[in-house]
Amino acid sequence: MTLLIARQVGQPSHPTLGVSFTFRMQVWNIGAEGQFALGAIGATWAVLIFPGLPAYLLLPLMLVSAATAGAVWALVPALLKVRLGVNEIISTLMFNYIGILLLGYLVFGPWKDPAGMGFPMTSEFPATARIGMIAGTRLHWGLAICVLLSLLAWVFLNKTRLGYEIKASGESLRTARYAFMPYGFLVFLVMGISGMLAGWAGFMETSAVSHRLQTSLMVGYGFTAIVVAWVARLRITAMALAAFLLAGLRVGVEVLQLELKVPAAFGHILEGLVLLTVLAGQFFTTYRLEWRK
Repeated sequence: MTLLIARQVGQPSHPTLGVSFTFRMQVWNIGAEGQFALGAIGATWAVLIFPGLPAYLLLPLMLVSAATAGAVWALVPALLKVRLGVNEIISTLMFNYIGILLLGYLVFGPWKDPAGMGFPMTSEFPATARIGMIAGTRLHWGLAICVLLSLLAWVFLNKTRLGYEIKASGESLRTARYAFMPYGFLVFLVMGISGMLAGWAGFMETSAVSHRLQTSLMVGYGFTAIVVAWVARLRITAMALAAFLLAGLRVGVEVLQLELKVPAAFGHILEGLVLLTVLAGQFFTTYRLEWRK
């Protein structure tokens, strides 16, 4: 059971890191799910175009393609926000649907495996396109990469000038502009990083877990990332624990589906209740209710 939970931690961890960047700046990127889909599409594109490359070239190419696709998908709403004042909640949410539908079009259409018995999926990736397992375990190297990225993100946000400007802009936009902080550039930066990390999660899912692109990849990791980020109160050091707890919840619901025939939506209901509980706790620690006669 613990092994299953550990393997589930990696998928939402990258998008969680990504949305923590934007949320710290109070830029509300709700599009991690679509950026995840574009990352999976980008990684698959690299495999389909260059299937004969050796692993030491193909895996980095898949990683770059996934990161680029996810970042571009996030930068379009950033551009709309900075240049036209479009609310990023609406634009990123709409881009989720476009990204998911684009993935569906590809696996039902031009990328569909002719030998797949009609199922909406690509052909299986070659061995050179798969992330290897850590020696002596059943865990893939994507989890180790996630730990490294978490350390780098903590250093960036807490020990660099740009990290300070991101947090300062989120706490007081007026003060940030008075101090001549480059607000537009920072929006592009955090959205680009957020999309890139969500795209990497799509790469990890296709390369290390499913070994192909298929519609069943879209199980809500991008939305789970938002829950994990808020449960951890945007603290990177707490995100690993929050991700582990939410992964345990997902695995537990899967077991309940098999044993007690519980609907799959039950897991999303529990995640929503967890988020509501955290937000309610935050509200009551910030404000005090007074009863007036």
